[in-house]
Amino acid sequence: MRIGILGTGTLAAALGEGWARAGHEVAIGGRSQVKAEKLAERLGDGVLAVTPREAATGCDAVLLAVSWDGVEDMLESVGASDGVFEGMPLIDPTNAVSHGVGALLTERGESMAERITGLAPGARVVKAFHLFPAGQWTSAPGGGASRVTVAMCGNDATALHVVGELVRDVGGVPATLGALDRARQMEEVAGFVIGLAFAGFDPGSALPHIPRTAGEPAHRGSCISHTPGDPPRTGSVKTA
Repeated sequence: MRIGILGTGTLAAALGEGWARAGHEVAIGGRSQVKAEKLAERLGDGVLAVTPREAATGCDAVLLAVSWDGVEDMLESVGASDGVFEGMPLIDPTNAVSHGVGALLTERGESMAERITGLAPGARVVKAFHLFPAGQWTSAPGGGASRVTVAMCGNDATALHVVGELVRDVGGVPATLGALDRARQMEEVAGFVIGLAFAGFDPGSALPHIPRTAGEPAHRGSCISHTPGDPPRTGSVKTA
C-alpha cells in the first residue's frame, strides 16, 4: 500500500519506519519540507518526502500525525474541505488533552475524530494509535514479545479493515470497538491514562485484570501519550 503521513514528529517517524519495514511505500509531508526530507532520508528505502498535499492524495490510507491543535491548519493546507480525502481511510491518533492533567479540551460531547470528520468531508475517519508511545512501533514485530491491542473505531468497514492491517504490520492486534461515536470514549481513556501517569501512578494498576480462557493469547503493552510528536509518558497496562 501507499501510506501518506501528515507530520514529521515521533509518531510519524515510528509508524513510517514500521510500515516501510513491512513493505509499504510511505510518503511523508509536513509543515517543514526540510524536516520531511531529513526524516525520509533517515528512514531509508520506501520512504519519500513530499508536500503535504501530495501525502494526502493518491494513497490507500493517510495518518494525521500532528498535534490536536494543529489539525485544522494541516487539513486546510491540503484542501481537505474540497474533498481531497473522499473515500480514503484517514487515521486519527490525536488526543486533545491538557498536558500533565489529561482533561479533554474538546467541547462537551465532542471528539477529535468527529471534528476531523467535519473538517475532511468524505474521509473515512478511523480513531487508532492514540494510546501508545511512538517507541512502541519502532521494533520489528515478533521475537516472542506479547502483541499490544490497538483499540479502533470508525463508521466504514473497509477503512477499518485497511487500518487493521496496518496495525498488524507494526506488531499490534486491532480491536474495533464500534462506530465513530465511540471515539469520545476512547479519547477519555487516553486522558485517564495520562492523568494517572503524570500523577506518578501505574495506569495498569487502576484496571481490573480479567483472566483469560485457556489457549487465548495475551496482549499487553505500555500505554500513554497525549499528542503525536510530544514526548510520551508511559505506564504499563494489560488487556485481556
